[in-house]
Amino acid sequence: MRRSFLPIVVVIAGLLAIWYAAVVPMNIKIALTAAERSGIAVTPVGAKERRDRSAMLLVVQNSFAIKDTFALERPRLPAPHQVATELWNSTVNKKITSKRSLVFHGWITLSSTLLGFAIGTGLGILLAIGIVYNRAMDMSVMPWAIASQTIPILAIAPMIIVVFNSVGLQGIFPKAIISAYLSFFPVVVGMVKGLRSPDQMHLDLLKTYNASSMEGFWKLRLPSSMPFLFASLKIGIAASLVGAIVGELPTGAVRGLGARLLSG
Repeated sequence: MRRSFLPIVVVIAGLLAIWYAAVVPMNIKIALTAAERSGIAVTPVGAKERRDRSAMLLVVQNSFAIKDTFALERPRLPAPHQVATELWNSTVNKKITSKRSLVFHGWITLSSTLLGFAIGTGLGILLAIGIVYNRAMDMSVMPWAIASQTIPILAIAPMIIVVFNSVGLQGIFPKAIISAYLSFFPVVVGMVKGLRSPDQMHLDLLKTYNASSMEGFWKLRLPSSMPFLFASLKIGIAASLVGAIVGELPTGAVRGLGARLLSG
């Protein structure tokens, strides 16, 4: 047990050390500006003179400001302890109904994610069944499903929001559609492969028993597709979360993790 955790601890410690080391040069100019406004002598004097100076040179010339780079109110790169403190304050010390609470914004995004995931999963399964059992859908729908994933979601997300707003659909539903757009494709691909996975010998055996296509679906194809379905669902839920957050970014949303990212 100890051996399995030791590499993880070493990697995390290394990442934290790199993070802390990067905080100093990233924040040194902001710290020096604040110190200069407080009447502390800094080298060189004036923000314009420091603008073109190397961050590492400024650190060497003003070593007294190193500690200040870890305690800025609005740093360019917050230190790990500042991130942890903000997470604690915005989750535990805030009411769930507060618009400054990450729990509140997380619930908004989670609602869009789950609704979009449900829509995308249902649509993906239905399309996969049609593709497997209908030659015309196999030749027409599958290429369009693949082509749909080449369109950047950031390009169509604002249009989707505007279209749904124009017909009176607001709130989580437009964001859920964006989530469904990203999550249905893995389900389609996984289910098509799963429904086609039964061995031909098993399919022939069902035909000898005079089984109908519906019986073959429920008794052979669907059970055989379950491993593929659950594997695709793991990809789909992650894509659905990305879609929900992306849907909040370019649309002026005031609630959700995407809106929280923009507001800071």
